[in-house]
Amino acid sequence: MTDNTLLELQDIHLAYRALPVLDVAHWTPLQGQQWACIGPNGSGKTSLARVLSGEASHFSGEYRRGAALACEGVAYVCFEQAKMLCERDRKLDDSETRADASDPGTLVRNAILQGAPADATFEHWVERLGIRHILERGLRYISTGEMRKTLLLRAILSEPGLLILDSPLDGLDLAAQAEMGRVIEELLQSELHLLFLCRQLEDLPAGISHLLVLEDGEVLCQGPRQAILDDPRVTALMQPPLPALAPLPPALPREYSLPDAGPLLELHGVNVSYGDHQVLRDVSWTLQRDQHCAVSGPNGCGKSTLLSLITGDNHKAYGQDITLFGVRRGSGESIWDIKQKYGQLDNQLHLNFARGMKVLEVVISGFFDSIGLYDDWGDQQRQRALQWLEALGIADLQRESFDALSFGLQRMVLLARAMVKSPAILLLDEPTLGLDNYHRRLILRAVDHIAGNSDTRVIFVSHSAGDMPGCINQRLVFEPGDAGFAVHCYAAG
Repeated sequence: MTDNTLLELQDIHLAYRALPVLDVAHWTPLQGQQWACIGPNGSGKTSLARVLSGEASHFSGEYRRGAALACEGVAYVCFEQAKMLCERDRKLDDSETRADASDPGTLVRNAILQGAPADATFEHWVERLGIRHILERGLRYISTGEMRKTLLLRAILSEPGLLILDSPLDGLDLAAQAEMGRVIEELLQSELHLLFLCRQLEDLPAGISHLLVLEDGEVLCQGPRQAILDDPRVTALMQPPLPALAPLPPALPREYSLPDAGPLLELHGVNVSYGDHQVLRDVSWTLQRDQHCAVSGPNGCGKSTLLSLITGDNHKAYGQDITLFGVRRGSGESIWDIKQKYGQLDNQLHLNFARGMKVLEVVISGFFDSIGLYDDWGDQQRQRALQWLEALGIADLQRESFDALSFGLQRMVLLARAMVKSPAILLLDEPTLGLDNYHRRLILRAVDHIAGNSDTRVIFVSHSAGDMPGCINQRLVFEPGDAGFAVHCYAAG
């Protein structure tokens, strides 16, 4: 190692459950260089970050840190951190034993400072990131964008020699993406060394000088930014062709009946508050039988609360003018009566899904609405699951381990799982979050295939207008107003 070596990897090999996930022969970033690691879902970017940060210690090979890293260490900011912090707070929640029936959990201020006193650097970045208004809130009650800023500031205050940012723009609305992008550019121009993990070339910050490209856990190429972007192998890796689709299987007989006429969903003048904080104000929305709706709005505007009202998960639906599938909410229907009419796919389901299953078993679990497969199943269910895998162009994955698939292909398998019972409504909450361009195109094309060739209606939630499938003919938009967010319904298509 030379005096200006930041770190050096030599013959690094990492396996997960006996499956190789990272194999790096050699990589030596130097001080003064700003690197991004790019590659599609499943290429090994997160595995590399876990090795560098010390989260993964069961690898072979040599990992040597330069003088700066030996003294200052590595900070790693990723989506999984937010998930773990919130899950910890949920486990420790003692709302039921408190006089005020409310446990805020870990406050944002405490999560950032971790016992250290607030100093000038803390105050500067609180203002720069615009998060002073959330400092006394619990982590469970802030938006995705606010959580990203919280974790970023916590990492900055640790004064690392290397800061790893894993897809920091994912899950943010357009305004939050632009602001986070400006912050990242500032950091890239500072003395701090960054490693930016990226699934799509258009997300690369301008301040990145060098690129490391991974494919199936191995280094495809590395070097100065423009030379790598001009390499035709990189273009082929990041923009592969999509597989062919097959016809959809015929709809299954449903275990429930829908009214012969009238809309599927109706909400009139709905209001939802938590303490003094009003989340939804005078919301009215009707989903007709021929409509596919896109729900959009910035982080923290109330989209998740709205969805919980129509899926039966939110008790605040009682006493309000909400009619679901022709039945007034609170008139005796069970949560199961509501939920059986939906096929759902969201990031929480994806991250919590039971491991150790084959792809075919994951799809079959959709018959039982279980996270895992605990019930007996037969040939008809197996055949139905195979038909859906074929329809979505992924039948060749049926015997593969779900764990071994890329994040994007796992999302496609879960889409087949959501459709296996021919639901009345397919509810997709940020289905393209965390996906590279290839898998994003795969998901959007599959949604259009379903909408155009079945009687299932689609509700598609996304921050980005560019991520909408072509089938959308109604838009429900959360727009900022004088008293919080107003919800407006528009025709689209």
